Amino acid sequence: MDADEDGTGRSRFLRYATRRRGFLVASLVVGFVVGVAYRGLVDAPESRSLANYLRSGFDGLCIAWAAWAVQTGFASGARSRLGAALRRLPLAAELVIRALVMTAVIVVVSGVLEVALYAHSFFPAWLLTSWIPNELPRIVAIGLGLSLLLGMVTETGRLIGGPLLTSVVLGTYHRPVRQQLIVMFLDLADSTRLAEALGELRVHDLITRFFFDIDEPIRAFGGAVHAYVGDEVIVSWPVSGDPARNGRCVGCFLAIERKIARLEGAYEAEFELAPRFRAGLHAGPVIVSECGDVKRQLAYFGDTMNVAARLCEYCKAIDRRLVVSGDALRLMTIQPGLVIGDGKCIAVRGRQERVEVHVIEPQT
Repeated sequence: MDADEDGTGRSRFLRYATRRRGFLVASLVVGFVVGVAYRGLVDAPESRSLANYLRSGFDGLCIAWAAWAVQTGFASGARSRLGAALRRLPLAAELVIRALVMTAVIVVVSGVLEVALYAHSFFPAWLLTSWIPNELPRIVAIGLGLSLLLGMVTETGRLIGGPLLTSVVLGTYHRPVRQQLIVMFLDLADSTRLAEALGELRVHDLITRFFFDIDEPIRAFGGAVHAYVGDEVIVSWPVSGDPARNGRCVGCFLAIERKIARLEGAYEAEFELAPRFRAGLHAGPVIVSECGDVKRQLAYFGDTMNVAARLCEYCKAIDRRLVVSGDALRLMTIQPGLVIGDGKCIAVRGRQERVEVHVIEPQT
């Protein structure tokens, strides 16, 4: 690993750690508030002293931390064998298993805190006579309900995408919005030949595995998956005033190349070949709008989408891996170790004005 790649990986790790720290802090604050509210709304009036309010707040904070740790553990283990087996289950079964695990952890943490905060002996008698018959069923019900709710929200965001979930809740894209985006169309090469060689079902398995494997570098480089269309994935980034930040799209493509290269042996063992792919990158205004009723989705419209798709096709015509438009290239800083080809103006189907394009390749 060279210095640039190491620096990029370090910055990605820092961004990921910052996001996790933010979620943790928010969870702890909510847990403390919920613990205090529980004391004020549920417990007996004679127990509502300042010391007990603080104990209840600390109780809620610790339970929130435990729930956050379980949720983070499931997210971190998604690519392990256990995580892959869990993903193969029906969504309802996966949600129930997650909820049961989280509820069990909440119950254990609640029991330990009850003894640590309120008891004067290791196993007080009131734990059996009062807390277990009266409080424990309530805690199980609340924990199970919150776990299922958290799981459903998490899975809904994963299935339909964070932007669409936000739009449904807040109405962000109920009316069309113009945004400046960098758009990447990335597709598998020779998909027709692969279908003939492997059969349609096996090719579908290959494409599904490929999309699963490239999800991590896409997220790591700040990309948002707009859609999967056949053997193609559409990824976008908001245009920033920072050229280095805009260059994440090229870094994302290179990270996908590195990851697929590392997994080449696994692909050849399972499919007798490793996937090859190409991409086109363009930047410009995109109209984003929520459409549909029974089946809602975010639709991207405009010339930018058309040009990015045509550049992906152009990659196939010239047998290159990555083509970037001049409009996108002028917005970004390209990391060292890459060669930017001379600009060419090409005709794009559906557009009168020609487009300046550049091939980007590793330095040999």
